[in-house]
Amino acid sequence: MEDCMPVLEKGFGLGSSFKQLLKDTNLAGVGTGFVVTLFGAMGPGLIVMNAATSGGLTDPQAVSWLFALYGFGGLATIFVSLRYRLPVVIAYSIPGAVLLGKLLPHFTLPQAVGAYIVVGLLALVLTVTGLIKKVVDNIPVPIMLGMIGGVLFSFGVGLFKASIEQPGIYGIMLVVFFGAMAFKRFAQKVPPIILSIVVGIILLLINGKIKAVNLNLEIAKPVFVMPEFTLRAIIDISLPLFFLVIGVQNIQAVGALLAEEYKPPINAIYFIPSIGAFTNALMGAHCAVTAGPSTAICSSPAAHEKRELRYVAAFYTGVFWIVFALLAKVAVDSVNMVPREFTAVLAGLAMFDVFVSAFRGAFAAKFRYGATVAFFVAVTNLSILDIGAPFWAIVFGVLISLVLEFQDFKFADGRVASTGATAAAK
Repeated sequence: MEDCMPVLEKGFGLGSSFKQLLKDTNLAGVGTGFVVTLFGAMGPGLIVMNAATSGGLTDPQAVSWLFALYGFGGLATIFVSLRYRLPVVIAYSIPGAVLLGKLLPHFTLPQAVGAYIVVGLLALVLTVTGLIKKVVDNIPVPIMLGMIGGVLFSFGVGLFKASIEQPGIYGIMLVVFFGAMAFKRFAQKVPPIILSIVVGIILLLINGKIKAVNLNLEIAKPVFVMPEFTLRAIIDISLPLFFLVIGVQNIQAVGALLAEEYKPPINAIYFIPSIGAFTNALMGAHCAVTAGPSTAICSSPAAHEKRELRYVAAFYTGVFWIVFALLAKVAVDSVNMVPREFTAVLAGLAMFDVFVSAFRGAFAAKFRYGATVAFFVAVTNLSILDIGAPFWAIVFGVLISLVLEFQDFKFADGRVASTGATAAAK
């Protein structure tokens, strides 16, 4: 395996990891994987369908889009979780889907597919040449964690907003979650978030908030599209998607892993999604990415108290992704059964430990000014030059630290020492 993909960091044999997985499988891991699937399918799946509708795609093309996104994401997540035994989740760019909802009406699907392929090619070149790894390794970790805290901030707000506005449902879910956490031995056997989900569904049923939906049982089928390359599509679609993938999305996953003191496989985090850009495109889907929020959930203590066992959550997320891909049409219809607030509460609960880890690492010691600026810039969720806030959070955070905290940088042979992703994990 190493000889076939020299650009990837060394890892475990897939066979031996799968045997280990069978021993390591636990309720917390499977449950967290299911939670990630709910989080990643309920809202984002609808965003993709809305973008497809805005772009004038047919129903088969829209279903093919979902099939490609979750199918590749599932296979890639299973591969990465077994190869590195790390809680890394591959999915797709959600902001990219929102962006495409505005752009697709101005292009044909083949032209958009050509633009997707260009994004994959650029990402592939940067990864193979090692440029991505060099850049990421030299970003101070506290600034990266400040960015992560800002990116995920809205999930925490959504959790407590829903709990305060509807205490009879979501407030009780919150109480159940923290109550279960208080009994640590019990929480180790039964994940608190699973209890919250069960209680939440019961309360939704009692209050009549689960809608009846007609489900059309059918297996999703891919619709293959031949690419067409045009300069306008490359400028209008490829460039903003490229910055989303390289500067915004994948870096969130790196930060989430650093928050839990993992050593991220930087090349794999960028290289594998770049391959997905090609496979997704041929089925009419946009770029794959390493998912920041989903990786954050799988790498948190909610997935297991032992860090070395949290890869189980990522593996089962991949399995559930594939099931979702095969039943894409059914799944999209079924997510309309529950209120959106339910999804927001699940996301907030799943990421609660991630907030604690991110804030602890961001503001504890060095680069506190830079981390604070990165946090607030990320919270704005505003784009500059069509480039998302997480990218600018890191840029402005580093600039502020260079001006106000220059002493925190340790320069040696032209590099920033003991601050980047690789150094931090050693």
